[in-house]
Amino acid sequence: MGVELESGTGPRRIRPQMNITPLVDVVLVLLIIFMVVTPLLTKQLWLHVPPKVEEDQPPPPGSLPPLVLTVERDGVTRVNGEVIARADLAARLVRMINARPDKAVFFDADSNLDYGVALEVMDLVRGGGVETLSVLADDTMTTAAVDTAGISAGGR
Repeated sequence: MGVELESGTGPRRIRPQMNITPLVDVVLVLLIIFMVVTPLLTKQLWLHVPPKVEEDQPPPPGSLPPLVLTVERDGVTRVNGEVIARADLAARLVRMINARPDKAVFFDADSNLDYGVALEVMDLVRGGGVETLSVLADDTMTTAAVDTAGISAGGR
């Protein structure tokens, strides 16, 4: 900061003057530092995004409908709408799965069914040899899967 003395008659007062040269120097140094460091901070992240699947596509011709195992409120078990006794359920499902390329069974239980009964059926199926048992969590999914199989949802 510079100082200028007033000249002339009367009492002399000191009047400060602002020198901005050091301020400009500091700002330019900071600018250069940020310009050098900023490109080093960028990181590359490679993403492999799968292509968008159109949901309105019908299933390919000749494809098999999904296997949907349904347990109704009264404990009746159905596979794609066909009533199957619990004693025969595991063996029949394994035969059905062996004839299919996808090897998956979708499990759906009535929302008012006892949790223990649903687990018994799931354990029975898994113990019978079914490895992939997918649980359907929404009624719209169950209806779509059953409709895809060509069976009406009947009362659900």
